[in-house]
Amino acid sequence: MIAAVSPVSAILVGVDGSPSSQRAAAYAVGVALRQRSKLVAVFVRSLPSPLLPLADSGGNAAIIDAQGEIEQELRATLAQLRPELGIEVELLVRTGEPFAELIAVAKELQADAVIVGRSTKMLHRIAGSLAVKLVRYGHWPVTVVP
Repeated sequence: MIAAVSPVSAILVGVDGSPSSQRAAAYAVGVALRQRSKLVAVFVRSLPSPLLPLADSGGNAAIIDAQGEIEQELRATLAQLRPELGIEVELLVRTGEPFAELIAVAKELQADAVIVGRSTKMLHRIAGSLAVKLVRYGHWPVTVVP
């Protein structure tokens, strides 16, 4: 006899407003709908560099403003989609290093899967991207959406 598989309780998706994170969010919606699970989108505000004011007097303010705009766009998009989806959808906003914050949220929620978009930055191909770090961490299935 085959045991019934329990439904996925939470799908976690990292979002940052980039095209790859938008594709990851769309993919995560599909997974959450198929699994009838909660979808938790996590937007991590990065901490402005302490050296930025030395280079540009308005640099920190510009970064904070841009992150605020992204957050508002994400909130508006989720508010619009929530009624259509028929599943529980939540946006969590954290501040810090994305890898550490995604891991913390995944542990808190006991997420069953983590979905992120592929990084397009050249440095990440050398030093390792968020997706690679999550896969290496190895506590959840990780899907990397191109």
